[in-house]
Amino acid sequence: MRYSYAITSALLAGGATVTMLTGFPAGAQVAQNDRIHMENAVPVGGAPASFADLTEVLQPAVVNISTRQSITIPPSQNPFDQFFNRRGGGNNGPTTREAQSLGSGFIVSADGYVVTNNHVVAPDARATLEEVTVTLPDGTEYPAELVGTDPSSDLAVLKITRAQPFPFVRFGDSSQARVGDWVIAIGNPFGLGGTVTSGIVSAVQRTTGQGGAFDRYIQTDASINRGNSGGPLFDMQGNVIGINNAILSPSGGSVGIGLAIPAEDASPIVQALIAGEEILRGYIGVRIQAVDDDIAEALGIEEDRGELIQSVQPGEAAEGAGLRAGDVVISVNNEDVTPDNTLSRIVANIAPGTRVPLVFIRNGERNRVTLTVGRRPSDEELMQQQMFQGDDEDTPQDNTPDKGAGLMQELLGIDAVEITPQIARQLGVADDTTGVAITGVDPSSDAARRGLARRVMILGANGQSIATVEELEAILSDAQAAGREAVLLRLQAPGGLTQSVPVRFMDQ
Repeated sequence: MRYSYAITSALLAGGATVTMLTGFPAGAQVAQNDRIHMENAVPVGGAPASFADLTEVLQPAVVNISTRQSITIPPSQNPFDQFFNRRGGGNNGPTTREAQSLGSGFIVSADGYVVTNNHVVAPDARATLEEVTVTLPDGTEYPAELVGTDPSSDLAVLKITRAQPFPFVRFGDSSQARVGDWVIAIGNPFGLGGTVTSGIVSAVQRTTGQGGAFDRYIQTDASINRGNSGGPLFDMQGNVIGINNAILSPSGGSVGIGLAIPAEDASPIVQALIAGEEILRGYIGVRIQAVDDDIAEALGIEEDRGELIQSVQPGEAAEGAGLRAGDVVISVNNEDVTPDNTLSRIVANIAPGTRVPLVFIRNGERNRVTLTVGRRPSDEELMQQQMFQGDDEDTPQDNTPDKGAGLMQELLGIDAVEITPQIARQLGVADDTTGVAITGVDPSSDAARRGLARRVMILGANGQSIATVEELEAILSDAQAAGREAVLLRLQAPGGLTQSVPVRFMDQ
């Protein structure tokens, strides 16, 4: 279960509700949802006096998901090193530890396709996913194949197999959900096993304020806790209208604010993953900010309408259409941009290559352009595009490196990324510049004392040019193997001269 002390959110994508196809003969199986009316589990008038009949019908299709992962820990991060004076000699190599994760999911076809959250099955950046196990309510375990994942929407599909058909449930139409409707959540909180909670729909189209293309949820007060991730949120007709994904909590436990990915957003993504299709989303290449009261007052425009462009990505559709920082986009493809229907969401749900109208305000005047929507880059590519955007050279930056396992961090106390053309443009250097750009420096390192900082580029080491992090770490490894305690780096700050600077290794 993902949670936060303030705001927790996941990435989504929109589309139409789709019924899952199975590998079994048509009509041979009946969805658990359909049995509800056959067995009169829910009266037409609304919520029953008890949820027992509804739960009995639906629970067989809700499963527990567990993973086994292996994590390699480098010597400098071995928690037992503090008890030994391990400097040279002895077995000071990396160690491997095992980790596990638990979550929930639900079967969407008789032939065993299972839907869950991506973060339930996605390993840590330093870990390798070894196996996934799906456990049915009767305790039967099945090894699961990871069919596909979509980190942006935080969705994943697994496949389990047996000779007999599986019980399954179908997606419903979440667009029909109303505030106040009864719902039940079934999942595996805290690893306890199948647990059912009930509540109502507290809000629809709930945004958490983080923005982005996928920040829209069904909010419910049905208790959702760690381990409920990936489990279904059912309406009183037994249809899956949401996938439990996150909670807002000051304590880490449920306080009655649970968030579920709407079925209308999740269902087409699940269908695409099952079919092995690539998931494409639209992109126009802008960094945006919601129009708050102060921005509206300053620009003399309507509140709660539109989004302010902070920067435009070179070479993308927005730049080609003449958009620039300071413009306020108020509609795209004839859809108004509002807090509940953000620019990112509208554009993400437009097929790449589609020509659409866009209306924006500049200097108090409305303007209209037509642009061709591009293809949204991967999350990793977007992160690189924005790696140094917003950096103010006159303002101190957070130079603390993230914890990781690389030799750069272990020996030099720095984090760095390969200089791609996108990063080169952010740094103001030629697109064909090769090397790595520093993103963080340990303040206790010799690198920090020598003036290495965020945005400084490392172009070479010990007389050799480099183009990737791996090439730099290979040189560091050779130096360490030779018993050296320093490396000579060829450095360049944006707008500065190239110079060679010796940097001593950190104490091991």
